Amino acid sequence: RFMDLEAITIPPTIQKAMQTGHDIGASLVMVAVDGDLAGALELHPTIRPETQAVIHKLRELGVQSMHIISGDHEAPTRAMAEGLGLDSYSAEVLPSQKAAIIAQMQEEGRRICYVGDGINDSIALKQANVSVSLRGASTVATDTAQVILMDEDLEQLVHLFAVAKGFNRNLTQCLTIAAIPGLLNIYGAFFLHFGLISSVVCNQIGMWSGIGNATRPLLAQRRVDRRTAAQLDTHPTTAQ
Repeated sequence: RFMDLEAITIPPTIQKAMQTGHDIGASLVMVAVDGDLAGALELHPTIRPETQAVIHKLRELGVQSMHIISGDHEAPTRAMAEGLGLDSYSAEVLPSQKAAIIAQMQEEGRRICYVGDGINDSIALKQANVSVSLRGASTVATDTAQVILMDEDLEQLVHLFAVAKGFNRNLTQCLTIAAIPGLLNIYGAFFLHFGLISSVVCNQIGMWSGIGNATRPLLAQRRVDRRTAAQLDTHPTTAQ
């Protein structure tokens, strides 16, 4: 498209190579010097080694659907989506169109987590409900994203979803624990003739139960930290 905008002629040999590359799932990047086409670079998409395992674990955590939204050509995008077993893909998409696709999904009632590391992902990252990028990505992407994976490893995405799911579960439990004493007090006032002391005791039980449930993840993490520290003490390492 850029070559067309700059009125640079693409010879038949390069056009044929471009079509061949598309057929095998590769992309060609044209190189022009002083207004003339100098050649082309053939790029093959490389899938991170942990990607398949991450997709499987995300589905186990309840992620309903996963998609690729790419500015790349149709063939390589389709090949990658099929190879990863994703639900759908969108190819040859401009940055603003990526955001429009996400907005359409949101109108359908979906909550979108978008993972991107390029300049072209910034608008989509801003549109998504949750935006994730990786350390070492473009500055625009890391500045826009809400979450940055510091190890540059998609395995952390699984941990992020697991933490979020655990937080939602804990929040639901806390709200339930907080609501039960109030409902019990109302019922008791009308049918069990609760007095002041009974109401206060019931309320305090609910409050302290909620606090205990809210701090449970922190206590669990401290146990994990102590176990990890004990293992490090048992197997010390010596710098060479």
